[in-house]
Amino acid sequence: MHNNKNSNVNDDYDPHLHRNVKNPTTNWQTFAHFLKASVGTGVLAMPSAYAHAGYVNGTILTLIIGLLALYCLHILIASMYIICKRQRVPYVSFSQSMYLGLKHGPPYLRFLAPIAKPFVDGFLAFYHFGICCVYVVFIAESIKQLVDEYLVVWDVRLHMCLIIVPLLLIYSIRNLKLLAPFSTAANLLLFVGFGIILYYIFEDLPPLSTRDAFVSVTELPTFFGTVLFALEAVGVILAIEENMANPKDYVRPFGIMNMGMSIVLGLYILLGFSGYWKYGSESLGSVTLNIPQSEILAQVVKIFFAITTWISYALQGYVTAQIIWHKYLSKKFKDTSKHSLYELIFRAVVVLLTFACAVAIPDLSVFLSLVGSFCLSFLGLIFPALLQICVHYDLGYGAFRYKLILNLLLLAFGIFGGAVGTYVSITDIIAVYRPTPQTASFGKIFILVTIAKKLIPFNEINLLVEYSKRLKNIQIN
Repeated sequence: MHNNKNSNVNDDYDPHLHRNVKNPTTNWQTFAHFLKASVGTGVLAMPSAYAHAGYVNGTILTLIIGLLALYCLHILIASMYIICKRQRVPYVSFSQSMYLGLKHGPPYLRFLAPIAKPFVDGFLAFYHFGICCVYVVFIAESIKQLVDEYLVVWDVRLHMCLIIVPLLLIYSIRNLKLLAPFSTAANLLLFVGFGIILYYIFEDLPPLSTRDAFVSVTELPTFFGTVLFALEAVGVILAIEENMANPKDYVRPFGIMNMGMSIVLGLYILLGFSGYWKYGSESLGSVTLNIPQSEILAQVVKIFFAITTWISYALQGYVTAQIIWHKYLSKKFKDTSKHSLYELIFRAVVVLLTFACAVAIPDLSVFLSLVGSFCLSFLGLIFPALLQICVHYDLGYGAFRYKLILNLLLLAFGIFGGAVGTYVSITDIIAVYRPTPQTASFGKIFILVTIAKKLIPFNEINLLVEYSKRLKNIQIN
C-alpha cells in the first residue's frame, strides 16, 4: 500500500492537464476574483485592530497572520493535488479530499472519514450563506442612510425589499467567467474608496509619538480575530482555483495567490497603520465612521462599498450554490435539460432566504460571529493542517518530521482560537439578550456597545453589521 501510493504520487499523471472546465477563467480574471474575495470591507476594521496591538506590534503580527493564512492555503491546495494524482482524477473537492485523506491517513483518524464530507460542505455552505445574509443588511442600511439624508425616511426593511431584484439579477450569474468583469469593477471602486479614506487620514496627521507602538498582551485577542478572519476566504479561493484555465499559475512562487496576498497584506498594513496614526484609540470598527459623515466624499464612499458588497454577494453566494445545488440537489433531477432552470430557481430561493433571515433576525451578527469563529477556525486552520498530516502519512513528514510538528502547532492554534472565539461569542449573545432595563429601553445602543467593546473577533460579518448599526444610530441621533 505504501509503495503504491508513492508511485501514484510520482507518476506522470498531471491533474491540471486533465481538467475540463466549462467556462474557465483567465489569470487576470482569477486575480480579480482573488482580490475581491480577500479584500472585503473587513479591511476597514484595520485601524481599530491596530488600536488593540500598537503600530509596531500591529505591522509585525499582520504580516505573520497573513503569511500563516497563505501557508494554510498552500498546504491545502498541495494536499488536494496529491490526492488527485493518487485517484487519477482532474479535481477533488475540499470535502472529498478530507474524506479520502482521513480514509487513508493515520489509523487513529480514520473513524472521522464518514463525517468529513457533510462536515466540510456544511461549514462552507452555511458560513457563506450567513455572509450573504449580512450583506443584505449592510447594503440596505447604506442605502437607507443616503435616502434618509436626501429624500425620505423609510424603515430599513423597505430598503431590503427594494434590493431583492438587484440581488436576484447579480446572483443569476452562474459562472465565474461572466462574474469576472463585475469583480474587476468592484476592485476599482474599492481602490477609489480606499483613496478617499486615505485622503481624510493623511490630512493633519498628529505626531506618531502620540500613538502606542505596543499595547498590553490582553488586547491581542481582538487584533488576531480582526486580521485572521478578515483575511480568510477559503471557500471562494478554492472555487476560483477550480475554475482556472491554467491552475498551475495559481500557486507558483510568483503566481496569483502569492502576488495577490502581497497586495492584500500591503493594503491591510497601509490602512491599519495610517488609520491608527490618525485616529488612535478612537478608531471605530469601520474607519468610514471616523471620517466626516456629512461631507459628499463620505457619502460617495458609502455608495462605493454598497456596490462592491452587492457584487461580493454573488461571489460569496457562489460557494453555497456550488455545494448545495451541484453536489447534492442536481443529482435528484434526472432531466438534465432543465437543470439550468432549476438552478436559477434554487438561486432565487437562496436570495429570498437571505432576505428573510435579514428581516427576521435584526441582530444577526451576534449569532453569525459565533458561526464565523467556529467555522473559520476549522476551514482555515484545522482542516488544512489535518489534511496534510493524513496525506503525508505514507509520504513522510520530512527531516525531523517538521511538517508534522508545524501541522500540530496549527491544529493547536486553530482549536485555541476557535474555542476562545466561540466562548466570547456565546457570552455576547447572552449579554445582548439578557432581559435588563437597559436592554429594554436602549436595546440598539446596548447591542452596538456590546459589539464594539467586547473582545469578539471582528471578522467581516461583525464589521459589516457593526458598521450598519452604527450608521443607523448616528441617523437616529
